Amino acid sequence: MNQQINRRNFLSATGALTVSVMMPGIAAAAPTAGLAKRPPLDPKKLASYITINANGTATAYFGKMDMGQGTDMGVAQMVAEELDLPVSRVFVEMGDSASSVNQGGASGSTGVSHGGATLRNAAAEARRQLVNMAAQRLNVAADDLTVTDGVISSKTTPTKKVTYGELIGGRWFDSEVEWNGKIGNDLAVKSPAKLKDPKDYKVYGTSPPRRDVAPKILGTGKFVTDIRLPGMLHARMVMPPVAGAEPVSVDESSIKSIPGVKVIWQKAFLGVVAPKEWDAVKASRMLKVTWSETKAPFVEQKNLYDHIRGAKSIKSGGEGPFMKEPAKVDEAFKSAERVIEATYEWPFQSHASMGPACAVVDYKPNGITTLWTGSQKPHFAGDGVAALLDLKPEQVRGIWVPGPGSYGRNDAGDAAAAAAIFSKAVGKPVRFQAMRNEATGWGPKSPASVHTVRAGLDKDGKVVAWHFHSKAFDRLNVSSNESDPSDTLHGQMIGVKPKAQLTYGSPSNSYKFDVRHLSWDVVPPMLESASPLRSSHLRDPLGPEIHFAHESFVDEVAFATNSDPVAFRLNYVSDQRDKDVIDAAAKKAGWQPRTAARKQRDGDIATGQGIAYSTRNGTRVAVIAEVEVDTKTGKVRGKKFTVAHDCGIVINPQLLTQTIEGNVSQALSRAIHEEVKFDTKNVTSVDWETYPILDFTERPMQIDVVLINRQNIPPNGAGEGSMRPIVAAVANAIYDATGIRLRQGPFTPERIKGGAA
Repeated sequence: MNQQINRRNFLSATGALTVSVMMPGIAAAAPTAGLAKRPPLDPKKLASYITINANGTATAYFGKMDMGQGTDMGVAQMVAEELDLPVSRVFVEMGDSASSVNQGGASGSTGVSHGGATLRNAAAEARRQLVNMAAQRLNVAADDLTVTDGVISSKTTPTKKVTYGELIGGRWFDSEVEWNGKIGNDLAVKSPAKLKDPKDYKVYGTSPPRRDVAPKILGTGKFVTDIRLPGMLHARMVMPPVAGAEPVSVDESSIKSIPGVKVIWQKAFLGVVAPKEWDAVKASRMLKVTWSETKAPFVEQKNLYDHIRGAKSIKSGGEGPFMKEPAKVDEAFKSAERVIEATYEWPFQSHASMGPACAVVDYKPNGITTLWTGSQKPHFAGDGVAALLDLKPEQVRGIWVPGPGSYGRNDAGDAAAAAAIFSKAVGKPVRFQAMRNEATGWGPKSPASVHTVRAGLDKDGKVVAWHFHSKAFDRLNVSSNESDPSDTLHGQMIGVKPKAQLTYGSPSNSYKFDVRHLSWDVVPPMLESASPLRSSHLRDPLGPEIHFAHESFVDEVAFATNSDPVAFRLNYVSDQRDKDVIDAAAKKAGWQPRTAARKQRDGDIATGQGIAYSTRNGTRVAVIAEVEVDTKTGKVRGKKFTVAHDCGIVINPQLLTQTIEGNVSQALSRAIHEEVKFDTKNVTSVDWETYPILDFTERPMQIDVVLINRQNIPPNGAGEGSMRPIVAAVANAIYDATGIRLRQGPFTPERIKGGAA
């Protein structure tokens, strides 16, 4: 029997006060089941974050969710540590807007660093209150009490003891915490409780087994695609052959042979619903549509980077002390003895998730409308559905159910919007699932970009000026939180105007140059609305491409000054933690100093080693990649990766290591394979044949992870930091192996052979 069913039955039998939520393996239940006894959610209330059940177990209510990295287990460990409970007695209910406040969903590697920290503080406050309750119950001083596995006992009279369950089990904490007034990633709470001293940690640093692996391996867990409701219809879209085209006429008689099918047409939004899923698929393919004559919206792909360079900037920005003093930057370069410059180019890239997104919406205009979604942000997605349906946010319940993956902003938010439009149109629950070609072709992409880097050197080869400039499509042409219909494909199709945020980003590191200027320009999208090239977040937004350019150029400058790349970095990096990860990676990998490409070969196989480093929201990562390049075919193989990682305190070393290993594989895929192809009419990368990703035969042969555990530093977040330097490390390793400096990604055989020629 499914683990979650056992868990639910167990808690029900023991009288626990928990929330009935849609979890993997549970049939769709009435949205309000089990909620009547719970106080309304309020970020100021302790009960919104934690409860003690009648059997002495604890339930933490997590306004984020796990996207496959085991974040829920890390959060359970944080709560268990502060409550002095075994991890096996702490349960995490996550990703349901009816059971948890909005902590921002899975976003920005903040699951542990922000979301977990909030629940940790709540757990510490719960323990403080429980100890005070016990002091009154046992008639002893609070400082005479100690807690072991949820049992509070007197130090001086050990026979005096009471359990958490006996004190409050089955009732809600009736107290407040100090809330910072923010919703989303930055939500935080404080209380009078003192957090546990690192010397007293028992749970941190251990690796309890995950609870989600067995159901996934055994196939007993349920996914969002498995949601079924009484009377539910299935929906499919009918997409235009040319991006931007709209239906002019629709011949509904062309699908009259399909029973129960209905056409839904609102402006550019065109789809079908049917009682049977295959009938909806057939109808979407058979429906005869006349489309508007539309000018091809895109430039030829071969002209993409020239288009970016020549496009008018619609927003500029940057950071650093010299951002507002361009004259000083110009002066520094003019006084330099020598100036080095290089330009790097990066394509649009796709999520290419394991499957197309799916969502179910049950529209109830006079009750609670429910959304089941695989989105990373079910609270925000619920808000977006509410706005789309002209409902108040509190009228929509967003429930996260595992989907095919995301790590950024894929088509999950679009699926939620589509399901909502269909459900309102037919007045019944609707399950919408895109076809793979639509998900890959029409889902948001990471933006294409051009990066120009300059370094000014004095007569001794010291860097006296550094300028990094990006020119690119908008980082958030559609927002990643899905709370506004304007940020969804189908919202735009029914006429909601897009609200691009016009922003980009800059490299993150602690290089100390006399003058360092970081700037960017955003260019307009080629198609303003409902575009298959809408740009948004892909895992570690902008990290791989920006640091590909920056860290490749660091190597170029190192060699231009007759310096070893590791020594060059250690000379200019100013933060000791950054120096430590660079040094740790070099030592573990057996780095061999060099001042030029070594070009080591064995027959047709060239081997090389490259380094890259970066920071991300306080996390420091250095990577050394070892690659093989087949000089005959041009194919690159990631042979070995050494990752030194410092994200503050390590909660669960196994989960952290596995997360890093996943990052390495995904980033390697983006480095050597992934590039969205398009013609002037539409995106042509629509599946894994036309958008290849790393397969199992190409996985790294070895990944060595060095974890630097800093127990006195809060966790900084680890979901994305090690994605950031991988691409640059691979590029630098290719150069070491072949002497070919690739400045355009991905590093395909054609580009390798072109560089050799």
